[in-house]
Amino acid sequence: MPKEGKSKEFARTADYSGARVADPCVVVIFGASGDLASRKLLPAFYNLAKEHLLPDEFAIVGFARSSLDDDQFRNRVRETICTHHGSKDDFESRICDWVVDRLSYLTGDYHDASRFLELKDILNTMDQKRGTRGNYLYYLATPPDVFLDIVKQLKVCGLADEEEGTWRRFIVEKPFGHDLRSARQLNHDLLQLIEENQIYRIDHYLGKETVQNILVFRFSNSIFEPVWNRRYIDHVQITVAETLGAEHRGDFYDKVGALRDMVPSHMMQLLSLTAMEPPASFQADAVRDEQTKVLRAVQSFEPEDVLSSAVRGQYDEGVIGEQHVPAYRAEPLVDPHSNTETFVALKLFIDNWRWASVPIYLRTGKRLAKRLSEIVIQFRAVPLIMFRDTPVHELTPNTIVMHIQPDEAISLQFGVKIPGPQVRVRSVNMDFRYSDYFEVQSGTGYERLLYDCMVGDATLFQRADTVEAGWAIVDPILDVWKALPPRSFPNYPAGTWGPSASFELIEKDGREWRIT
Repeated sequence: MPKEGKSKEFARTADYSGARVADPCVVVIFGASGDLASRKLLPAFYNLAKEHLLPDEFAIVGFARSSLDDDQFRNRVRETICTHHGSKDDFESRICDWVVDRLSYLTGDYHDASRFLELKDILNTMDQKRGTRGNYLYYLATPPDVFLDIVKQLKVCGLADEEEGTWRRFIVEKPFGHDLRSARQLNHDLLQLIEENQIYRIDHYLGKETVQNILVFRFSNSIFEPVWNRRYIDHVQITVAETLGAEHRGDFYDKVGALRDMVPSHMMQLLSLTAMEPPASFQADAVRDEQTKVLRAVQSFEPEDVLSSAVRGQYDEGVIGEQHVPAYRAEPLVDPHSNTETFVALKLFIDNWRWASVPIYLRTGKRLAKRLSEIVIQFRAVPLIMFRDTPVHELTPNTIVMHIQPDEAISLQFGVKIPGPQVRVRSVNMDFRYSDYFEVQSGTGYERLLYDCMVGDATLFQRADTVEAGWAIVDPILDVWKALPPRSFPNYPAGTWGPSASFELIEKDGREWRIT
């Protein structure tokens, strides 16, 4: 790979100055002909190559059921890199050629032992041809019901064990189980075959800069950490809203729903980073220890709590932008009588010294009014005593908003005096946007995660106990909702902010959702 400084044509997609080049390795993508590999993973490797973070001793092997030969796979990858790599203005054909030249493809069924023996031969050839030194990264971009089958096949043919200084790592996509029991079973079964330090449970939300910046924002700025507690914070809101519906994922989504799909993974990761105690260091296990402690401290939902503190919804037909969209039950591959929720809102509490009695409100859903992911920290209102003889009748509380998507930013809201002879107060925002300060090109969101796995940094990946702690929070809700099917579905029009019950959830506490 050309070294930085020798070619100024290699535009940067992020500031990786000081980052070391990844270890020599072969990346094996199971499900390489699928949507995730095409839109996210393969373009991400192109972007990493542009940053000079991939070694010359590097190769990619695609493994999937689709019948393709090497040339067909390479042509497909070239096209998908050109389409999905990020900014359309800085495509570098030389970099694309470099990646494509290192591709090979194997057609096979994940239960066919003979194809895994052929994979072993291909990897041995890559070690000799490319100098990849027996280091293999396996990305399981497949349905979860074949995770174990793939790992078992790799184990049987000797491709899972680390020996003689080599490493073998496994990236596992969500959903990781469908409830606490299945997550524990999957963890148990995987750990019978490979070690915990080989497993990288991925959540692509953690590839976003603002999510990673939560820790830096909290723990590197002395003006924020002292007030990040129950004495000063009134409540926290975490919103992950989508305008998309079930789309082509109807068959999958109808078996999962919004609670399983988003809350144990994305939402719990955002919650744990927002609420965790300072780790002893930025080492992977130190950070993940604190995240897991927070999730274990979340108050368990009793059945009566589910009825009062958990809201579910399903979208009806409606209008988003100027486009009419169908109801969830009319989406392709969705049961026309489905009771699967497409919206969830929760109120929960964390039982520890920092957060006691501070409500945490979560909401996530499909076909909402706006695509938006953000964390809102609302501080307690100050007393009006000194303003009693002024026209000021209400003071807007200070808020910190961490915007995760679509625009990565952080804003601080505070009060100022309006110019004039009277004392009048108005809230203003102080905004920081990544695009204003850093020349960062758009990527796929997977670059940092893939790189971290290749260098052995597991900080942004979930550990077994963290996954199980997330499922333990939602399991009681699943049980109650299974026993009491919804009576009112569909209960919110597409293009709105969800069912009326979600507004009642927060308004009965004298608070309101932040709407932008």
